[in-house]
Amino acid sequence: MEPLLSVGRGAGADLVEVFLERTDHLGVLAEQDTITNVSPAFGMGAGIRVFLGERDGFVSTNDLSAAGLMAALDQALGMLALVRSAPDRSPFEGLPGLHDFAAAKLDWLARCPDLREATHRLLEGTDRLQRHGNHLQARRGSYARDWQEVLVAASDGTFARDIRLHQSVGLNVLAADGDHRAGVGRRYGTSGRPDDLRQWNAETSAQEVCDSASTMLYADYVEAGQCPVVLANRFGGVIFHEACGHLLETTQVERGTTPFADRVGSAIAHEAVTAIDEGLSDGAFGSLSMDDEGMEPQRTVLIENGVLQRFLSDRAGERRTGHARTGSGRRQSHSFAAASRMRNTYIAAGPHTPAELIGSVNRGLYCKAMGGGSVGPTGQFNFAVEEGYLIENGELTKPVKGATLIGEAKEVMPRISMCADDLELAAGFCGSVSGSIFVTVGQPHIKVDSITVGGR
Repeated sequence: MEPLLSVGRGAGADLVEVFLERTDHLGVLAEQDTITNVSPAFGMGAGIRVFLGERDGFVSTNDLSAAGLMAALDQALGMLALVRSAPDRSPFEGLPGLHDFAAAKLDWLARCPDLREATHRLLEGTDRLQRHGNHLQARRGSYARDWQEVLVAASDGTFARDIRLHQSVGLNVLAADGDHRAGVGRRYGTSGRPDDLRQWNAETSAQEVCDSASTMLYADYVEAGQCPVVLANRFGGVIFHEACGHLLETTQVERGTTPFADRVGSAIAHEAVTAIDEGLSDGAFGSLSMDDEGMEPQRTVLIENGVLQRFLSDRAGERRTGHARTGSGRRQSHSFAAASRMRNTYIAAGPHTPAELIGSVNRGLYCKAMGGGSVGPTGQFNFAVEEGYLIENGELTKPVKGATLIGEAKEVMPRISMCADDLELAAGFCGSVSGSIFVTVGQPHIKVDSITVGGR
């Protein structure tokens, strides 16, 4: 690493960073009572990034020989019109001792379930679906295990290694009876816990999925209109993540696509809203010992009592926007340059109970489970409601389906007027400029005073 960094600095680069990784992935798919796909994958490579002022050049390679790494460095330097010079011109003074987060994690991969055990547990899940479900046309289960070892070395003295482990299991069903249809899915995941699949409660998970499918199978379609909405905790936080969280990353500031770029210190949400992003929660999908630029994570308060406090920032974001790094530089693999990305992002708990939120609504919609959706570049969103119920006179009544929540972050955030005391987190995946990464979304039950609900 030291010769690479020295050559890069000697060529005139302000900063040189090398990211090395090796990965071990296992994916298993069960359909009905049969394992239909097993997908192991192994990877190794390096990403080299060179900064000069606010500009940077990035090159990735699978050739980890000394010559291969030097060739990649030359390409990155060439992007900035820099070339190698005599080594004695380098201001680089060498790397410090390794900050080794991986030392206590060396046995994680060996402790994970092997293929035989993983398939047994997955088939247990699809069997439980059959036992608890009615009118099921399809049952699916999936398991993914992702192990990654990373080493980051940079000319600013960063020298750190880590091992990451993520495991997730999902169950999905399609129920049908005549013209009635309902598709329901749930995914559960943790990080840093080799025994996670062994401890997974297949019975409880299958019961949850089948109960939801049975409820929604015969539900009426919701009427479109504007109304108050209560969003359930856990995965309900996906809307904040997608519609607002991305707008608080410095990648959006750099592009000029966030409406909040100049709003630090100003109210952008209702005073009931405090939003946090951190990489510290034990076992959460977005937790990490260091980010992909070698910086330890921190608890970052994004919004406090409705007031914007700061943005999530990485190396490039700090250089180009002036917002200090927050340990949020993340990437899918060595093939991507790190960018400012979320980790565990959630709206903080409030003083109310879920019953108080529902009781405050005369007529509206309760969203127990969210489905897929899409988000525009400046925060316009639409999200499907997988499981919903009418709220009438402060009480939950009949289930409804076909609802879609439609809005824009800068308009909806000021309308989140109540937060309950039941914060929970849920595992998820996030795609952006630096690839797909593991994240956590979350919130307590929240009340949105008014939002557009698409339906029939």
